[in-house]
Amino acid sequence: MQPKIAVLTAGGDCPGLNAALRAVIRRAHQRGFLAVGLRGGFAGLERLDVVDLDPAQASGLLPRGGSILGCSGADPFLRADGEARCIENAARLEAAGLIIIGGDHSMQVAEKAWRAGVPVVGVPKTIDNDVRGTEQTFGFDTAVAIATDAIDRLHTTAESHDRVMVLEVMGRRSGWIATFAGLAGGADAILIPEHPFDLTDLCRMIRRRQDLGKYFSILVVGEGATFQGEEAPVLGTKADGSLRLGGIGALLARRLEDASGIETRVTVLGHVQRGGSPVASDRILASRYGVHAVDLIESGRFGRMTAWQRGRMTDVPLAEAAGGARLVDPESYGIASVFFG
Repeated sequence: MQPKIAVLTAGGDCPGLNAALRAVIRRAHQRGFLAVGLRGGFAGLERLDVVDLDPAQASGLLPRGGSILGCSGADPFLRADGEARCIENAARLEAAGLIIIGGDHSMQVAEKAWRAGVPVVGVPKTIDNDVRGTEQTFGFDTAVAIATDAIDRLHTTAESHDRVMVLEVMGRRSGWIATFAGLAGGADAILIPEHPFDLTDLCRMIRRRQDLGKYFSILVVGEGATFQGEEAPVLGTKADGSLRLGGIGALLARRLEDASGIETRVTVLGHVQRGGSPVASDRILASRYGVHAVDLIESGRFGRMTAWQRGRMTDVPLAEAAGGARLVDPESYGIASVFFG
């Protein structure tokens, strides 16, 4: 019987998922494997919702957003019966290996599955770029490009009306999108979860710009950013029990306008950052990840996650990737802060 490789896309969608699936399908068939997909992330593994993936289905996937397998934040591993069912179904698949494409939480689940005996390989994806063990996840460059374009557009209307414009971007625990998009778009301040901010300092910066004849300002804020001494605003709770953050942009705009007397508006990009066609660099990175994941399975190197480090494709233990969020380093934020104000 021809060996097969299974693959699923867990967590939220991001640009490049279909490019990664295309690479898995093409490389698997090139190396003599059948490819099957599990629909709906880990929920598809729990209910064993399997679909065949033949090379013809790979056609047209490279520029396509979303995931043909569907995504889900559901985590059956939070329940004892769900974890047992997933492990049982992984065995019933009789696959040579299971490729789990997901973010940091998905890598934690993948590591649990590996410890339970499932032949797992992880592939890191997320627009937040916060998975440990790799320098970049696919989806990040596209999100930064979208946010940068939004900043460029906000500049013209801010300058026309002498307003402060606040742009809220995703990044609940790490501020990579805010930092890189703010740097690329020429933001006057970048507020991220790693560095709680002070309203007085922001008002002082805005007044200083006005004294120089710059009557508008652009502030980029990550959704997990906080005022000093406060917690990030919470919109609700996700299915996995984690908090759904958001609202910091509106809160910041309201407090800024009250404190400074300057008209302040807020734009929340939200899921716009996660949708649409991936940029070229994300298509390439996702493709390289997908190929390397299949190669890891072929060589029997399970319990690993594909990774991009120092300009080359490599892999790291899943335990390293599952060790928590990768935060913005002081050097990156320090460079961005040179251009504040």
